[in-house]
Amino acid sequence: MTNTQFLGTIEATNPVLAVAPLKEETEMLRATDKITALYCRLSVEDLKEDKKGGKEDESNSIQNQKMILLQYAKEHRFPNPTFFVDDGYSGTNYDRPGFQAMLAEIEAGRVAVCITKDLSRLGRNSSLTGLYINFTFPKYNVRYIAINDHFDTIDPNSTDSDIAGIKNWFNEFFAKDTSRKIRAVNKAKGERGVPLTVNVPFGYRKDPEDKTKWVVDEAAALVVKRIFKLCMEGRGPMQIAKLLQEEKVLNPTAYKKREGIKTPSPETADPYHWNTNTVVHILERREYTGCTVNFKTYTNSIWDKKQRETPIEKQAVFYNTHPSIIEQEVFDKVQEIRQQRHRRTKTGKSSLFSGMVYCSDCGAKMRYCTTNYFEKRQDHFVCANYRSNTGSCSAHFIRAVVLEELVWMHMRTVISHVSRYEDHFRAVMEQKLRLSSEAAIRGHKKRLAQAEKRLGELDRLFIRIYEDNVAGRITDEKFSMMSKTYEDEQAQLKEEIQTLQQEIEVQERQIENLEQFIQRVRKYEDLDELTPYALRELVKAIYIEAPDKSSGKRHQGIRISYDLVGFIPVEELLKQETA
Repeated sequence: MTNTQFLGTIEATNPVLAVAPLKEETEMLRATDKITALYCRLSVEDLKEDKKGGKEDESNSIQNQKMILLQYAKEHRFPNPTFFVDDGYSGTNYDRPGFQAMLAEIEAGRVAVCITKDLSRLGRNSSLTGLYINFTFPKYNVRYIAINDHFDTIDPNSTDSDIAGIKNWFNEFFAKDTSRKIRAVNKAKGERGVPLTVNVPFGYRKDPEDKTKWVVDEAAALVVKRIFKLCMEGRGPMQIAKLLQEEKVLNPTAYKKREGIKTPSPETADPYHWNTNTVVHILERREYTGCTVNFKTYTNSIWDKKQRETPIEKQAVFYNTHPSIIEQEVFDKVQEIRQQRHRRTKTGKSSLFSGMVYCSDCGAKMRYCTTNYFEKRQDHFVCANYRSNTGSCSAHFIRAVVLEELVWMHMRTVISHVSRYEDHFRAVMEQKLRLSSEAAIRGHKKRLAQAEKRLGELDRLFIRIYEDNVAGRITDEKFSMMSKTYEDEQAQLKEEIQTLQQEIEVQERQIENLEQFIQRVRKYEDLDELTPYALRELVKAIYIEAPDKSSGKRHQGIRISYDLVGFIPVEELLKQETA
């Protein structure tokens, strides 16, 4: 490709912009077809620094950089000047479109000279900037000039390489210092509960009177509520995405574009196309409960821009900072459902019980079995261990229609009893929960004490082997092996301690959970049929017992663990009810 062809294909929006030669340069252009690369860069941070005094620095705006560079090229009669521009890109990031386009031209041998306003425009990483100046540019016979720093790779009277290296170090220091200041400001804001996210979650808008506050976008909030409702009814993210697409619901990006709301996401060709990951992101976003979550991600350094997820325990959560779209109970239930992910059948059919049914003997999940040749009454659940032919379990089997009948009968009995005899139900369950909680708490606290004691012992052991290693009593290899063993055990113990502490907290909240369960049941006093939403809100798990054929007939038993309260002694309640 000739230079003429390259320059002729440049679009107006391209970071590469050719400059038409003057008449007096015609002779020079005949002597060479190489270009003079005029590189301009301005970052958001640079612009902020320049505007501190209320006025933009004339030398730093992109337009004025262009004027300085072009004037210099003309005065020194450099041929074929071509602009390469990066507006809004940090000097610590070298993956800039304009810079990469210039680098491609250099590597193709089409650049004779590269000119920047100063060394910092090229970049603010002293090592990488030095690499380009000292190795890349000479390798391709490119002369490099930084005007304000009086640096010219072929001029013996210019700033030498050692001084340039010091300047590059100062440029890097400036970038690091700026980054520290920005991080400090964001940290202070984040610790005050000010949302750090620039892009407001789908379902909210920035308050026109206070940009740090969020208000509910009613139209978008309805879509968010529907997504959570569909999940509560047993629909997976892929099914939800497909349904929304079929119903011609605008995806978040398309909706924001239509409403004139800024969004970094590129607009999709089909505004009604919903990505499965988009649905997952909505279902897992805690901000919908009315809280602000800051410090969700972090980067290792100003050079490594990869976003890494911060552990949940280190994230800063501020409650009741804006109106909620989703109730906390519903959000928590959805997270449980998401953890119970189940495989879709090849037929695409699913059961409202999928992911909730377990074998009472081995604890394995019961698999939903169906084919296109089955009638509805033939669909069934079977123990996964039995089906895998491992011989570890017996033939636990139940037809889906029978399961639905048994579950609905059990739920209806519980709802009816709570509605009519709430005080009696509360008294019975409080006694049951108190007894089970006390036993569980005792067990957890005993194991917690043991784990904490062992953790202290490992600390002392580590100190001992360290001293033995320093004194030469054990080799470096043995020290390394033993310390690795101790560290692994410590990590396991710390994880176990955290789990135990959480379990103790759960057990101590049992009475509070009972009241929450009663409140949920009250919502379904007039329920006349089993609905997926009611099932997911009230029931946590269903256990299928082995069939009893001792009477000559097949009797199928089930045990239902209700959310928040566990197993409810229905037979005991009914006996006392009729007494």
